[in-house]
Amino acid sequence: MSMTQIILLCRQGFEAETAAEIQEHAAKAGCFGYCKTKNDQAWVSYVAEEEQLKKLMGDVSFRDLIFARQWFLSGDVIELPSFDRVSAIIENMEGVPQCGELEVVHGDSNEGKELSRLCKSITGPLAGTLRKNNQLSAKRNNKLPRMMVMFLNGEQALIGYQYTDNSCKWPDGILHLKSPKDAPSRSTLKLEEAWHWFIPKKDWDSRIYAGMRAVDLGAAPGGWTWQLVKRHMMVEAIDNGPMKGDLMESGQVVHHEVDGFKFSPSKKAHWMVCDMAESPIKVAERMAQWIAFDWCSETIFNLKLPMKKRYVEVQKCIELMNEIIEKADMRVEMSFKHLYHDREEITGHIRRIY
Repeated sequence: MSMTQIILLCRQGFEAETAAEIQEHAAKAGCFGYCKTKNDQAWVSYVAEEEQLKKLMGDVSFRDLIFARQWFLSGDVIELPSFDRVSAIIENMEGVPQCGELEVVHGDSNEGKELSRLCKSITGPLAGTLRKNNQLSAKRNNKLPRMMVMFLNGEQALIGYQYTDNSCKWPDGILHLKSPKDAPSRSTLKLEEAWHWFIPKKDWDSRIYAGMRAVDLGAAPGGWTWQLVKRHMMVEAIDNGPMKGDLMESGQVVHHEVDGFKFSPSKKAHWMVCDMAESPIKVAERMAQWIAFDWCSETIFNLKLPMKKRYVEVQKCIELMNEIIEKADMRVEMSFKHLYHDREEITGHIRRIY
């Protein structure tokens, strides 16, 4: 079985953005293919010759993809008899190298979620048979590719693999977090997931630690401030609205009842975070200014996307931010991701490099 496509998992309703993005990267990499997708199926197929697909996955860093949660090389759809799905999958393993682990997934759509139990029930028996056949290593080995099986329904699946050093380490590309009971809002999970995505775990002690100064623009009711307080930072919360919970009793928060776009700090902060519900281009400009004016060392922020031409709007925002930072003659790391806990928005991160 030859690899005929790259499968890209995404949030339901963002198939068009995922397709537009991979097409743009493919064009830059000199790969020639096309996308197949369907509204609300939560995944996209990029079709090309096998060598072109391997080149694309070698030339493009997965972390540069904003809208894809996960990706893998895949063959064509295979049919699965309900009485013996494992054997049907095993028979279609030609072209898949020996792998170090197995992941059985489904699309994050309403229809896809109905396959969750099937995916879990088949993973053990399938992995056992693959190990007997030496198609899967005896122990998990992240130096080998990861085998991917994606159920489309109870009778059809896609089989392929991905490179573990250029893909998402989270199953399905999703980091499931438990909502804290004492957090003022569920939006707190957006910032928590962002820490995990943008900041390597080995750097947490040097980049997210107690005593840091932080600013939260558009802080009310306090979901993102809660995350900063939890990490024992000293926080300036900027919002005309009220802060909820016990945040103000912590002794770590000063609440300024002013417009987040008009606030400027009296002293440089390490972190500035922002989840303001304003136009994305307006937020993007202000975030870049905070870095350009050297008001903070790092920032994590959300850009609320319009209903139409979302990918075009993202490109405009990134272009504007780059222009502002380049004029300030600063070196930065900048990246964006449509995180699992995001909805009609993407999360950005900028870090100044000294």
